[in-house]
Order: sequence, then structure tokens, then C-alpha cells
Amino acid sequence: MSAPYKILLSTAENVPGCEVIEVLGLVKGNTIRSRHIGQDIAAGFRNVVGGEVSNYTKMLAEAREQAIDRMIDEATELGADAIIMIRFASAEVMKSAAELLVYGTAVRLRKP
Repeated sequence: MSAPYKILLSTAENVPGCEVIEVLGLVKGNTIRSRHIGQDIAAGFRNVVGGEVSNYTKMLAEAREQAIDRMIDEATELGADAIIMIRFASAEVMKSAAELLVYGTAVRLRKP
């Protein structure tokens, strides 16, 4: 389990009870992961009988966490208190590899 984040993360456009006092700009993090041939074979069998492909679930969860950590590092360098409007995107970059991208708006907040 990863450590708690040092800055607030939100998919919303504002933080209840706080005022955005400065927009620092777009921050992003990404990673590209490739599948392993063994995982593809196991996934093929799972596709026949149905159910979760746990190796892929784990790989994607790790990719999301790595991308989030990279986005947080970028926001921290800017002096952000929070990242708002966080969104995820993914794209295939080659036959057996995909990119996972997370992005949002780094901001400074005024807390009451």
C-alpha cells in the first residue's frame, strides 16, 4: 500500500471549504507498460472461462500509482497544495504496450 499523498488530489473543479488562490498550471504523469507473453497466454485461458484477469488488474493498478506519483512530483516542484480536475487517459502505443496518463490542474489553496 502506498503512503498518503502530500497534496490533496481531486477530480472535482473545486475543494469544498477552500478557495483557489493561484492556478499553477497543468501537471501530468505517465507510464508505458508492456504485457508479458506468459500473461497473454494466461489471459487467453481466462477469456475462455471468464473472470478477472488478475495479472492485468495488478499491472494497471501499479501503472496508475506510478503515473499519479509522477504527477504529484511535478505539482510539488511548483509548490502546489492540491491538484484538481484530475483525469486519466490511456492509449495503445504498440501492439503489446499501452500508455497510462494522468493529468490535472495544480493549484494553491486558501483554507479557512
